[in-house]
Amino acid sequence: MALDIVDIGQAIYETAKRIEKGCNELYKYAKAYAEAEKEYRLALAREIMNLRDAGLPATLINDVARGNVAELKYKRDLSEVSYKTARDMLEALKSELSGLQSLYKNQGEV
Repeated sequence: MALDIVDIGQAIYETAKRIEKGCNELYKYAKAYAEAEKEYRLALAREIMNLRDAGLPATLINDVARGNVAELKYKRDLSEVSYKTARDMLEALKSELSGLQSLYKNQGEV
């Protein structure tokens, strides 16, 4: 299937729009990841202090505290993976755009 210059131009436009939308979504994922990280770290610090005040042996405090806030760590990790996936998808779109631009340039020279 041969693409003419108009089709390639349309594909470039659509890909550029997807990149623009992806940038907005990436910001949302980054913000959610930062919020989840903050929430986890604050909860972990509070839990460590509570366990220390309760007299738990110092060698056990970190492991027990992390176990007690494991759900927040899960949410943090999930937010991180979502952010990285969105970032990688955006990079793939940039590569697609670059390829389309090369096709457009070469088609214009023909």
